[in-house]
Amino acid sequence: MSPRVVAVHVNPVHTFSKQSVPSVTLREGLGVVGDAHYGVTVQHRSRVAKDPSEPNLRQVHLIHAELFDDLAKAGHQVAAGDLGENITTRGIDLLGLPVGARLTMGDAVVTVTGLRNPCRQIDEFQDGLLRRVVYTDPSGRVVRLTGVMGIVCRDGTVSSDQPIEVALPPGEHHPLTRV
Repeated sequence: MSPRVVAVHVNPVHTFSKQSVPSVTLREGLGVVGDAHYGVTVQHRSRVAKDPSEPNLRQVHLIHAELFDDLAKAGHQVAAGDLGENITTRGIDLLGLPVGARLTMGDAVVTVTGLRNPCRQIDEFQDGLLRRVVYTDPSGRVVRLTGVMGIVCRDGTVSSDQPIEVALPPGEHHPLTRV
């Protein structure tokens, strides 16, 4: 299956899940128009409390729909938008992308900055879900499965069923870490 957008979501207030909409508008350097995380500087409440001048490397949140398939096998029913992502994808290994990978969806381009770091709110959404989406592997490495974060580097509109083109950064690739 070629990489594609499954659904898009937005929420103007800071709540856990986001509402599915037909399309979202991305603005360079700002994020998803109408979303609570829109802005040049960090918009996540815990990060604003630490340093409100920190650059916003979490303008757009993308999750792979394959995660929902895996969670369903473990008894968790999670739908697109439930975990607060702006863009739900299918057919792309988001977690395997390097820092700086560029995702083109329609006219919009998002540059991947890192991994989403899931928090305890996931267990408030659905008990036991946190341990399914973040865990320590046998080698001691923390594994985070709740998608990637990125910044908008070209304006555009993103809607369901759009293809996604992936461009890897030139030079040495660096694995994603939490942002």
